Order: sequence, then structure tokens, then C-alpha cells
Amino acid sequence: MKFHLCVSLLLFSAIAFAAEPKTVRLLTIGNSFSANATHYLGDLAKAGGHHLIHNSLVIGGASFQVHADKAKLHEARPDDKAGLYTSGRGLKENLMLDKWDYVTIQQASIKSHDFATYQPHAGFLRDLISKHAPQAKLLIHQTWAYRVDDPRFSAKAPKPGEPKTQEEMYRGLTAAYDKIAAELSGKVIPVGDALFMADTDATWGYQTDTSFDPKTAKQPNLPNQQHSLHVGWRWAKSKDGKKTTLAMDGHHANTAGEYLGACVWYEVLFKESAVGNSYLPKDLDAAYARFLQETAHKAVQARGL
Repeated sequence: MKFHLCVSLLLFSAIAFAAEPKTVRLLTIGNSFSANATHYLGDLAKAGGHHLIHNSLVIGGASFQVHADKAKLHEARPDDKAGLYTSGRGLKENLMLDKWDYVTIQQASIKSHDFATYQPHAGFLRDLISKHAPQAKLLIHQTWAYRVDDPRFSAKAPKPGEPKTQEEMYRGLTAAYDKIAAELSGKVIPVGDALFMADTDATWGYQTDTSFDPKTAKQPNLPNQQHSLHVGWRWAKSKDGKKTTLAMDGHHANTAGEYLGACVWYEVLFKESAVGNSYLPKDLDAAYARFLQETAHKAVQARGL
């Protein structure tokens, strides 16, 4: 009787410990891709009973070099606004703003396959983080490949070194991110792995609608983009609002892609499976969302994180 009681108490304690609320302090140094991937992170954390404190340093299209150069400029000329983020602080001040648990960096997606663009800038950022936020763990946010039908892959004569397909871009960026993570002793947040896994899944993967011709399409007609993880084709108004044109964004994540990315981040930061998390974005099919949760879990588990 005493034995069974002890076992029950141990099991109860283990469950209670696993469900213990966590507070994670996160600083992201990135671009629109980091904004995409963390869009639903706070919602997932709240649904999981946790608390996220997140400071996001976003510059559209920014590479490692853009952030490194901004930090150097601020160090040389503290009063120059070009060295500041929208918060009015430089990178050094943002690093010292809180006791961050994690600080993340990432490469610009267009350069992600080319390791020659990573250094020495990523190393400079790592050193700055180590100096001004020594308690923080460095994480490398692995960005994702563009959609299979993105115009980048339609060039008849790609420039040397330019990826010709989604898979080639994914393989290239994966090798580059793995290499920089090893050099900087940082862990990879495998969002790129997860999106590629989902995009190429036999059941849930995106399939290009070959019947759609963008040259002859008339508003509001769009192709079948079921299970796309990227924004894709859309009718967009011009800046002056006077004209609506057909536009293609095979780079940025849509709701499904953002949710998948956030599930990966959630697992890495909170050390807890996203599978079964109760938060679902509006209009995201429950069965598809479950697949995205499971894909995120597989991607994180494959990395041993």
C-alpha cells in the first residue's frame, strides 16, 4: 500500500513539475522572418500556462551585416539615429535592457544559402551578445526556403550559386545555418526544417495550381493555394490605393506558416511539446493545425532539442 502511494505521489509530482509555469525572456535580432515566426508565440505560451517577455528588433530584409554595422555605428557615434532601433536604443542598450534568457540572430533569407555572407558579421553579433548579455543563450533562427513556385526559381539562367529550386535553397541554407551554429556554439531553431517537412508532406504539402495563369488572371480570381505556408498570390492595392494588381509573395509566411514557426519556437524555448496546445489562429483548420504542431515537434526532436 505504501509502495503504491509513493509511486502515485512521485507521478503526481512529475506531472506538476512538467506543468510548472515558466517565464522566458527573449530578445530577437532579425527581420520580417523573425516577426513571422514569433507572431503567435505569445499566444502559444499563454495557452501553455507560460509567460513570454519578448523584445523584437526588426529591420526589414536585414542580414547579419546590417545589424552588426548598426551596432558599430552606434558605438562610434552614439548620437547618430542611424545606429538606433525604433525603440531609440542601440543594440548594446537593448542587450542590457533585461536579463534575457535567449537572444536570437538570423541571416536575411535571400542570402541564407550563401555562407560567405555570414561571417564575420554573425561572429561580431555573438561577441556583442556575450559581452552585454552573458547570461543569455544564443539561438540561431533557421529561416525557410521560398515557396516552390516563387519567381526566384523560374529564372532561365540563374546567377552562379543561386538556388534553382526550393529544395536546393533549403539544402543550402541548412548547411550554412548548421555551420554558423557550430562556429558560434549556438543552437538552431529549426523553423526551416519544419516548413520544408510540411511543404513536402505527401498528404498536407502544398501543390502548385498549374491551371492558373497570372498573365491572364482577372480580379478576384486566385489559384488554389490550399496548404500553402507562404503568402503566395494575392490582389494588392498600390501605395496610393488607386490600383489593384496581382502580386506574388513566395517569401513570407502566411497564417499557417507563422503558426508552424511559432510552434517550433515554443518547443525550443519552453522545452514542451506544442502538440495539443489549445491555441489555434482564427480560420486555421483544426486537423491541419494538429499536423503543423506534430511537424514542429518532429523537427525539434530530430535536432535533439
